[in-house]
Amino acid sequence: MRALTTLRPLVGLRQAIPVRRGFGFSSRPGGSSGSSGFGDDAFPVVRDALVPIVVEQTARGERSYDIFSRLLRERVIFLGGPVVDSMSSLVTAQLLFLEAEEASRPIRLYINSPGGSVTAGLAIYDTMQYITSPVHTFCLGQAASMGSLLLAGGEKGKRYALKNSSVMIHQPSGGASGQASDIALHAKEILRIRSVLTDIYADHCQRADETHDAARDRFEKALERDYFMTAAEAVDFGIVDRIVERRAKDEGEDEPKPTEAQEGEPS
Repeated sequence: MRALTTLRPLVGLRQAIPVRRGFGFSSRPGGSSGSSGFGDDAFPVVRDALVPIVVEQTARGERSYDIFSRLLRERVIFLGGPVVDSMSSLVTAQLLFLEAEEASRPIRLYINSPGGSVTAGLAIYDTMQYITSPVHTFCLGQAASMGSLLLAGGEKGKRYALKNSSVMIHQPSGGASGQASDIALHAKEILRIRSVLTDIYADHCQRADETHDAARDRFEKALERDYFMTAAEAVDFGIVDRIVERRAKDEGEDEPKPTEAQEGEPS
């Protein structure tokens, strides 16, 4: 029988990622600015965190994991902080690994993000759609900008928001310098990306009583400015399916308990 104990409660971790510029998709007012190179990280990121270490007692002795690696064994991925290339690589690698390990079991993706790079986020989104394992998404804290798109991209009916979480959507932003012809090309590309993102939102957030074109028009208008939503408003907007407060003991690990107002609704 396995037992989990905390041997070394905290380990310091510091990682600095240099500033790079690209097309941003963040929760900051006015978005971000940049030059060329869509794949570059849009924001400087400095992580100075204390990561708990968990020790598992097995028949073969002790095995220690950082808390995120231990959660990965339970098919849980945590997406926290700005969406940048380095984080995107980690999340996509975890998604592919869990699919290869057991494709039929769902993966739970917990999101608390202010947004970030469009291309880094689309890499995660495309991987979520590519793998055969269903991805259940959870919003805790905030899912803003590209974070909201990843939240909406989860398995239909399995997209959750915790009670006090918030969601924000808006259009991508970017910048360019140089010759007028180069600036025009970059402007054209930003408009193309906006169209792609609008289609993704419409595909995943279409209401039962509206057509795809109507859903697209709804998001075209909403994306014009920073559009903030509570968890309840995100349900009404189609970005998430349910608000949850507590996971019931008699329900499966992937079936959170709905709020009292939603208990009479079909899951």
